[in-house]
Amino acid sequence: MGKTEIIREKDFEERFYVKDEATTDESYGCYPYNRPMEEYIKKGFVCVDKPMGPSSHEVVVWVRRILNVNKTGHTGTLDPRVTGVLPVMIEDSTKLVKVLQGSEKEYVALMRLHADVREEEIRRVMNLFVGKIYQRPPLKSAVKKRIRVREIYGIEILEIDGRDVLFKVRCEAGTYIRKLCTDIGEVLGVGAHMQELRRTRTGVFDESMTYTLHDLLDAYVFWKEEGEERYLREIIKPMELAVANVPKIVIKDSAVDAICHGADLMAKGVVYVEKTVKKDADVAIFTLKHELVALGKALMDAEDMLNVRSGPVVDVTRVIMERGTYPAMWKGSTASLPV
Repeated sequence: MGKTEIIREKDFEERFYVKDEATTDESYGCYPYNRPMEEYIKKGFVCVDKPMGPSSHEVVVWVRRILNVNKTGHTGTLDPRVTGVLPVMIEDSTKLVKVLQGSEKEYVALMRLHADVREEEIRRVMNLFVGKIYQRPPLKSAVKKRIRVREIYGIEILEIDGRDVLFKVRCEAGTYIRKLCTDIGEVLGVGAHMQELRRTRTGVFDESMTYTLHDLLDAYVFWKEEGEERYLREIIKPMELAVANVPKIVIKDSAVDAICHGADLMAKGVVYVEKTVKKDADVAIFTLKHELVALGKALMDAEDMLNVRSGPVVDVTRVIMERGTYPAMWKGSTASLPV
């Protein structure tokens, strides 16, 4: 395994069970970081540091125009006044949008209280909001105004300066931080509102991965006019990194095209199984070149998958790779070779 691969060699043995031995044919497919520039763009994403002012939709359109592609999509809306991490998926990687929208979020918020409150009371009340809470979306939100249950995984107060409270919150997707601040103010009995908000993480995407729209434009122009790819390859990442926290199953070359045509993953096609795979949980199916083939639901735990000799092991729910990327080697194909 080389440095251009998605699954790192140094922790491979600790993370994966070896079910079978197999090699990959270098004449088809491509390691994600080695893709030609046009293909690299269309199978990648850019993590934009969204500025205050434009909507998420506007940012997505700007990325589409800068890169001269047909399709882009984001993994979770940020209001115009909110800044921070906005992953924008490009072309083929837009197939991952719905999967990634439910990822855990992290924000840094500035809450302003409407009257003085003792610091100990602020800390006590804010701790009450850790766990499952009820929320009714704000009037300006785009969803139905019905009470919903959302989970707050953690609240960390960073600074209290008079009536201003700066805090970090980790929460379930769909949590309204503006409403959280209002509710905290009500429990404190003085009222409060959200003054500023920045998203610092969504799923595996964090601030360390972000670039401005100006960075993206400069890198694209530099590539087009000077032929220099390095900066654009730094900004755009392979879509495979977007599912870095999803348990993985690595398959044989001979099994790839069958899955691309809608087949479930069969036991005979498996080479490696990540030890964290659990029955009924999401899994990501990869080639031996570390290309993302599909997403699915595991039909058994990793240990059972390791021992079973035949039958389906993953119910494929979303095919990502294009048909024909690997040759057809399944029964009924022109090749008529077994998986």
